[in-house]
Amino acid sequence: MMSTGRKIDFISVEDYLTGEQQSLVKREYMLEMLEARNAHNIVASNALRLLFSQHQGKPCHGFNSDTKMRVRMSNETRFSYSDVSVFCRPNPQSDVFQDLPSVIVEMFPESPRRSDDGEKRETYLTMPSLTHYILLAQSAVGAVVYERGSAGLERRVLTELTDSIPLLELNISLSLAAVYDGIEFSDE
Repeated sequence: MMSTGRKIDFISVEDYLTGEQQSLVKREYMLEMLEARNAHNIVASNALRLLFSQHQGKPCHGFNSDTKMRVRMSNETRFSYSDVSVFCRPNPQSDVFQDLPSVIVEMFPESPRRSDDGEKRETYLTMPSLTHYILLAQSAVGAVVYERGSAGLERRVLTELTDSIPLLELNISLSLAAVYDGIEFSDE
């Protein structure tokens, strides 16, 4: 019996970029984005606000989830939208995407269909410019931080509002209390 599974039609990078400029819906190159909850948007906005305010007057810039990021891999090119990103060597303002992120912040996946802690993580961690990949929980205080150091990538888990994420290369830090400001946690 023949399978009736969904057929995936791959398109070229050029066709993707052309279609993205004309579309009312944002899609990552390979993955369709899912709807975000209000808690997701509050946490992401808080993280962006903190990163942006600490970078004023400095060469690094914080970007929101409307910013497309190009990831060049040895065998393919991908595009994605992270929830928050910092670029210290941003592309020209006329470009429609960014390369070379220093920091990427994503929310923990709420659905197994999301791949922020799987495929996207593996893809992002191949980027030599990336110093920190931060996954933030939406329904509880929690951060998984991948930090590039002299010994390679180190993974840390933070679960307290008193915790802070130092971003030494950027000379700033993210307080989890500030990131989770305005979030109501259930007592479950």
